[in-house]
Amino acid sequence: MRWRLLAAIFLGLLGFALAAGWIWWAMRPPTAGPLRLTKTTFAALPGWNRSDPRAALSAFLRSCAALAKENAGAPMGGAGYAGTVGDWHAPCQAAETQKASARAFFQQWFVPIEVSAGRVRNGLFTGYYEPQLNASRTRHGRFQIPVYGVPDDLISVDLGAFRPNLRGEHIAGRVQDNRLVPYATRAEIDADGLPGAHVLFYADDPVAVFFLHIQGSGRVRFDDGTEMRVSYAAQNGQPYTPIGRTLIDRGALTRENVSLQSIRAWLLSHPAAAKAVMETDASYVFFKEEPIGDARLGAKGAEGVPLTPGASLAVDARLHALGVPYYLSTTLPDAKPLRRLFIAQDIGGAIRGTVRGDIFFGFGKDAETLAGQMKQQGRLFVLLPKTVAARLAPRTDYPAIAS
Repeated sequence: MRWRLLAAIFLGLLGFALAAGWIWWAMRPPTAGPLRLTKTTFAALPGWNRSDPRAALSAFLRSCAALAKENAGAPMGGAGYAGTVGDWHAPCQAAETQKASARAFFQQWFVPIEVSAGRVRNGLFTGYYEPQLNASRTRHGRFQIPVYGVPDDLISVDLGAFRPNLRGEHIAGRVQDNRLVPYATRAEIDADGLPGAHVLFYADDPVAVFFLHIQGSGRVRFDDGTEMRVSYAAQNGQPYTPIGRTLIDRGALTRENVSLQSIRAWLLSHPAAAKAVMETDASYVFFKEEPIGDARLGAKGAEGVPLTPGASLAVDARLHALGVPYYLSTTLPDAKPLRRLFIAQDIGGAIRGTVRGDIFFGFGKDAETLAGQMKQQGRLFVLLPKTVAARLAPRTDYPAIAS
């Protein structure tokens, strides 16, 4: 009888272990996977009927103008799910002449599709803005920090032109002995300068210049009263390291309180250490001058069109296509819902991942505050023309595209 009792106890423990294992498996957090597209409806989009897509429609028309200059057979980019440029001609033409509401237009021409990383539906949404610098055309007094144009010896390479699976990937360097070698790091440029690069102007604040590099564009007010805009022209090819992570690793900030504002405050209050901390980010950006133009808009993004505050989005170009509408369901830093349509018109060195976006908030203090504090979780939906969506299965995975 004893062996029967032991057997019963063993089987009971085994059953408990199996049950516990199943519960753990069922409740474990899902692991991010490759790009997954799942068809849905406008009725299922959180807050769609209360959103206002008019600014997105204006931004979309600017993207359509850029697409009109491209070959109709060219792929839209990213993982390839957005079809070809020609697939977007009809909705672009309709957008130019549409008389109904912006919401009715998008509902008539597009199908919403949820973007996820395998089973993971939530991702990270941050923000960026257009800062303002004080500067001089000549180096004197407090104006000592150079902002460079593109160096003569910088070579930028689009790897997608050589390998289709590397679409969206770029490297940069310089030629030495007929070989492409890494370009100078931020620390090396700070120490030695760039004799082969034209200095656009000299700023009065190294921290402001550093944040100009992070944001990618900005406005400049000169000591003679004139103003201009500078936008991203090239990058040194070195990896981008967020200095917020550096300050967290050093115990200077916590993960909970890191923001643009807290990083800037730390840099300004630790002038002796600030330069070394900024130089932990080896990435360095070169700029080009542009007129201010329409002051309500931002500088041109990667798509080559001016960015629209609150309606332009930076995405991972390895996965997603520029010129395409994306609907975000997330929150603002104060926890208020942000459910709005954006147009992908820009990219960024830190914008990597399937459910990942960087919202352009515009120019001014309010834009800076929102952008600096924005790091919210949320869901992402892409709107594809009905003809393109019809070629997709109800759920489509892209196993070769990692997030």
